[in-house]
Amino acid sequence: MNKQILRKNMIQQLNELSQDRRKSIQSKQQHLLFHSHLWKNSLTIGITVSKGFEWDTKQIIQQGWKENKVIAVPKCNPIDKTMTYRQITSFEQLEVVYAGIEEPIMEHTSPLENELLGLCIVPGIVFDKNGYRIGFGGGYYDRILPSIQAPTLSICSEVQIISSIPKESHDLSVDYLLTETRIYGS
Repeated sequence: MNKQILRKNMIQQLNELSQDRRKSIQSKQQHLLFHSHLWKNSLTIGITVSKGFEWDTKQIIQQGWKENKVIAVPKCNPIDKTMTYRQITSFEQLEVVYAGIEEPIMEHTSPLENELLGLCIVPGIVFDKNGYRIGFGGGYYDRILPSIQAPTLSICSEVQIISSIPKESHDLSVDYLLTETRIYGS
């Protein structure tokens, strides 16, 4: 199957999860994350703001603030398809941009250099156990991951992990996959 079909089928499957099932999975994911050495050893977290069928990251962001972690959210530049991390200290520093994505407001946030990240949480839709992922198709993370020195982790459900996905030469894997049952590490 090609990436577009895998992406579409998985989004449909995630949209069909009941609210109770979704909450149960998210609770288990967050428990594993907050008790992991990856979280505990990281002072600065790079993370997107979830929407729609994605696993809730707002609760993760709030927990980071409670623990006095620096939270950095990416700001995308659709012209050159690059992104930069910017520190946020409240959700009021976000604005809705294209495709309904919440991103930092430039005038209200400060840039954060990639080398300052302690953990980079990378979104995705479909994964294999080696950490390769199918994202949303923009290629932003494939371009930024080479400059990220911190561990990279994607949060997903076991249902999102398949035996193999089509890979292209520019595709990069994440270091860890965190599901409701365990953390897969490379």
